[in-house]
Amino acid sequence: MCLRCRSAQLLCGKPVCPILVKYQAFAKTMPLLGGRDLDGSVPPGVFVGRFGYPKVSLGPLLSPLHGDTLLYDTPEEWVGRSVGEVVGFRTSLVRGTHRVHVLDAEKGLPIVDRVQEIALSAESIEVEARFKRAPRGHLTLSDELPPYGPTAPIESVRLNVRRVDPHLERLTRDTDANARVAVNELYGRGVRVSRIQRAFSAGTLGRHGRRRFVPTRWSITAVDDLVGKQNLDRVRSLPELSEILLYRFTALDNRWIVALLPGAYRYESIEAWYPNTLWNPNTTSIIMLGDHEGHFGRTTYASMGGCYYAARLATSEELLRRQRQAGVLVLREVHPGEILPLGVWNVREHLRAAFQQRPEPVVDLDDLTRRIAANFAIPLDRWMRQSALLHEARTQRRLDEWMAPVPLVGALTH
Repeated sequence: MCLRCRSAQLLCGKPVCPILVKYQAFAKTMPLLGGRDLDGSVPPGVFVGRFGYPKVSLGPLLSPLHGDTLLYDTPEEWVGRSVGEVVGFRTSLVRGTHRVHVLDAEKGLPIVDRVQEIALSAESIEVEARFKRAPRGHLTLSDELPPYGPTAPIESVRLNVRRVDPHLERLTRDTDANARVAVNELYGRGVRVSRIQRAFSAGTLGRHGRRRFVPTRWSITAVDDLVGKQNLDRVRSLPELSEILLYRFTALDNRWIVALLPGAYRYESIEAWYPNTLWNPNTTSIIMLGDHEGHFGRTTYASMGGCYYAARLATSEELLRRQRQAGVLVLREVHPGEILPLGVWNVREHLRAAFQQRPEPVVDLDDLTRRIAANFAIPLDRWMRQSALLHEARTQRRLDEWMAPVPLVGALTH
């Protein structure tokens, strides 16, 4: 189909040709690479692969551009950007690779030390690097990770780190705090989640003798999960929300609805992938998947992967901001305009943006379902069949619905 189309007819149903987006991004980056040597900056960014675990590929994400490249590895700043812009940021980064064992995090190896310095930096770093061969153009895409560009084994790297993040540095020096405690303390001090994920992946957090490299894909979800659980431990002791609140958001041809429901905390996330989207190339049917948890959470890994935990983190932050616990329903409709996978930041940061808007008050459950039907192209009955929380809300009554308030006069006479 691509050979017949050649981007002229957009036979895949996408508004922009994904192949051309990738090609145009690389066309800007590859001419800036001069053989085996690279002189530029680090956003800062690091990457740890997962293939071959426990022996993994570790290395910095390097830009051939000088100056402030912090934006290239800061997903919190990508809301409102187009797919082409995000891909452009990431294809500007060359991934240097060095094979290490995950337990080498405390061995003081030269390249390992440089990567860990990068992970702690608070700003872009000027760098000189030499590769064992010239970087090759290859855009790596994942629904868990932001994309990145050309790759090559790294031989040496020289850095000029001017300023490190003081919170990250302090927790790196604290060899008595385990990784979970360190992650939650950093989050509590306002360190961005993407920075915590980077430090966690680079093996700079945890007790002495137990630090290790964590593949970037795993570290992103692990930090989302750890921080979300900490937030929810506080949420469960809060008063219950007494009304239905609705948030809507649209970005990158994704439509989101988040509903906060009265009652104790419970959570559900559902995704619907249209035909001709990346993970649903079928041309006729919509694929839906979702997971949910009750008041005390879940003990098994969510089948829908990192998006579940990214959305849960964002919603837990909103519950804490409101100082209420509630049922949380996250619905996401993915249309063909999502031409490339960009990583779970897409869910976390766009839901955070949704919660910056004023919520819509909803009269009752019927009003909520009417709004879901009006906002989404997928028929309401499919959402109803898929959602455990909507089914529960329709079929179960709360005790306070049966308890009429006692008249004040009557109470006084008795």
